[in-house]
Amino acid sequence: MVQNESHNYDYIFAGTGLAALMTVYKMVQLPFFAQKTILLLDEQPKDSNDRTWCFWSTEPTQWEPSVSKHWDVAHFGCQSFDRDLVLSPYQYQMIRGIDFYQQVLSSLRQHSNVTFVSEKVVAIEETEQQIFVKTNQTVYYGKRLFNSIYHPELVAKQQKYPVLQQHFIGWVVQTKEAVFIPEKPTFMDFSVAQKDNTRFMYVLPTTAHQALVEYTLFSSQLLPKQEYEAEIQKYLAQLGVTDYTIIEKEQGSIPMTSYPFWKWNTKNVLHIGTAGGWTKASTGYTFKNADKKSEALVAFLQNEQPFTLFGKRNKFWWYDLLLLDILHRNNAIGSHIFSKLFQKGTPSLIFKFLDEDTTLIEDLQVIWKCPKMPFIKALFRVLLYR
Repeated sequence: MVQNESHNYDYIFAGTGLAALMTVYKMVQLPFFAQKTILLLDEQPKDSNDRTWCFWSTEPTQWEPSVSKHWDVAHFGCQSFDRDLVLSPYQYQMIRGIDFYQQVLSSLRQHSNVTFVSEKVVAIEETEQQIFVKTNQTVYYGKRLFNSIYHPELVAKQQKYPVLQQHFIGWVVQTKEAVFIPEKPTFMDFSVAQKDNTRFMYVLPTTAHQALVEYTLFSSQLLPKQEYEAEIQKYLAQLGVTDYTIIEKEQGSIPMTSYPFWKWNTKNVLHIGTAGGWTKASTGYTFKNADKKSEALVAFLQNEQPFTLFGKRNKFWWYDLLLLDILHRNNAIGSHIFSKLFQKGTPSLIFKFLDEDTTLIEDLQVIWKCPKMPFIKALFRVLLYR
């Protein structure tokens, strides 16, 4: 294959989602990568507000320019109780997709060694020393490849690791009535009908008259679009909303699985983002996890080691697997588990646990708040079959 020298790169990113953009954003800030050529391939330009990310942090991060709202208190609700969660020392933070894209892309466009190409990746081939990335228009050559194009059939065809979806539809609504409390988002509201699933409402208010209202499920099967939207309409009515305008809509389906994606990494091909298992398996939270993974990846790249060494199991991988095993077998129990966790649990400790920053003693303090028998049974199943 005759190579076009202008199509040769040190690093190629197939897909420019959250993981890819975070990684390249951090790479260009370091002298080590100043002379490295970087290609980002994606058929979709990042020029719309296609999603909303949230995370919690104890201090401002490098993403502060993209944060549109901070909260110190959040609400949790279910059929049996309601509780306001005081988050200190954490703040719950919201980032709109378009704001993140603008922050990252405006920085990357200042670096002449970064190239953007709007083409669809159709095939990836690898030899010992070379990567070939075929698009619908041409072929690019690279030394190392980061693939964030997710192929769901990879995990769907196996039975060893449970696979659920965090699937949702959300509306940003402008209401006539002042029904929202701008200082208090609804983290989870399980008071909605569960219908043998794990279902909750998620509300991110920006003013008394405007909020993102999202109907979310942790389950294996997606719903017809009209069912999500009917539940949002019903919830708004329960809040006392009679007159509203839908400003934006968003929807998504995030895989929740402990499948070991890193086993598909090769010497020079690394799977990142959803395709690399960078989503927090037990919750579907993506932003903070991708931030930590991309930080580790940029440090790893400077050692120029084979990608087969990046990625491994830790104790939190096993915790996530236990919860997914439970929800896979009995999806209706989800609201009970989360309600027990948040009824008397310390919010800051729970968030620290979900960030995978806790000690073993702290892990047990969190886990012990959950219903014990489902986790004991899941532990025996996991140890027996894995």
